[in-house]
Amino acid sequence: MGFVKEFKEFAVKGNAIDLAVGVIIGAAFGKIVTSIIEDLVMPVVSKIIGQPDFSKLWVDLNAKAASGLALADAKKVQGSDIFAYGNFITVAINFLLIAVVIFMMVKGINKLKKKQAEAPAAAPAPTNEEVLLTEIRDALRNK
Repeated sequence: MGFVKEFKEFAVKGNAIDLAVGVIIGAAFGKIVTSIIEDLVMPVVSKIIGQPDFSKLWVDLNAKAASGLALADAKKVQGSDIFAYGNFITVAINFLLIAVVIFMMVKGINKLKKKQAEAPAAAPAPTNEEVLLTEIRDALRNK
């Protein structure tokens, strides 16, 4: 019974629940970022520089696959060891684009938080001691 009790305490702790919420929100946020990159950024990039296609950039270390094949076809050639540096370039570019988009989003969120923090706070209500001292001061002035 000790294991069940210990697991229940762990699962109900705030840290485990916060982690679960973070993972779920992170997955949803990942979909948003992927959509931003694929649906908004990449069409603009391909309009500016043309459709970037690095999938044909590979080298067969065993020289079994004919050059000019698509990567998927080259990988199917028996005895070939494909060094697919084109895929790495594509993934690296996608990472950089995602990092820039996330940076811009975090920067915007921080700017909004900063505006909220800079909003002037209402003056705190005077304490009972301050009220009493004000009444004494006013009473002395009136004499």
